[in-house]
Amino acid sequence: MERVQKLRWGIIGCGAVTEVKSGPPYQSTSGFSLDAVMRRDLQKAEDYAKRHGVPHFYSEADNIINNPETDAIYIATPPDSHKLYGLMVAKAGKPCCIEKPLAPSYEDGLAIVNAFKAKHVPLFVAYYRRSLPRFLQVEKWLKEDKIGEVRHINWSFSKPANAIDLSQDYNWRTDAKIAPGGYFDDLASHGLDLFAYLLGDFKEVLGMSLNQQGLYSAKDAITATWVHENGITGTGSWNFGAFAREDSVEIIGSKGKIGFSIFKEEAVVLENAKGIDKLFIENPKHIQHYHVQNLKLDLMDGIPHPSTGETALHTSWVMSQVLK
Repeated sequence: MERVQKLRWGIIGCGAVTEVKSGPPYQSTSGFSLDAVMRRDLQKAEDYAKRHGVPHFYSEADNIINNPETDAIYIATPPDSHKLYGLMVAKAGKPCCIEKPLAPSYEDGLAIVNAFKAKHVPLFVAYYRRSLPRFLQVEKWLKEDKIGEVRHINWSFSKPANAIDLSQDYNWRTDAKIAPGGYFDDLASHGLDLFAYLLGDFKEVLGMSLNQQGLYSAKDAITATWVHENGITGTGSWNFGAFAREDSVEIIGSKGKIGFSIFKEEAVVLENAKGIDKLFIENPKHIQHYHVQNLKLDLMDGIPHPSTGETALHTSWVMSQVLK
């Protein structure tokens, strides 16, 4: 792609995730501007545009995707429409960032990635933890050999059923047609993608999944074991009907270990023969701040982004192996 000095972005699906987490960075990042938003409910699109100072708003995605005044697209809709909009953007030949997970299935994700590859157009996915300073500190410790050779990683995550789950009101995040793994698709994808970034691609993955509570159609209890291509082993468990919330990752090495949380904003902890080192690294107000800045570095300065369609597709493959 030819390097440019400015990119005018459009958002498809200006819902809750774009209010604070992701939308503002597209306005504040040097060289970027947010010029258009789309939502099927035109009144909600207009409300978003007025509150965020966005010049144009629409109820049809085509009005953004094929608009010559829009240079790049951020797709922030639920996963079941990612393929539809992704293929449209690829056909239009515009750079695109898609919310995670890439798609509900590996096959849909592959179709999206192949469409952008065929057009030689950049595709990114919003696995923003690859860009967050607190996880880059973990990467730094690993590269500095602070725990020796990495042997194993384990992630234990659980949370109670929430009010929507218990009421059995509709929630797309637990609709098996949109998210077969339920909250696993939405939440575990973040961690598994980060593990691939920190420790290398997965080689073999085995999993078991079921629905223990009967509150919705998607899975709510999942366990997995895996091995990375470099021989590091891994285990994980995710339960969405447990007594209390827990989110604990431990990377075990030959000379120490590193502990951290995927979602809780708390210290990253290094323990080795020299003692225990705890570092608290605050997340930015807009959690996708560094992710979007890295989009600018890739598209305008030629510095590769850590989260691409290809890396996200690998995460989709890992998820599919766990759930099958």
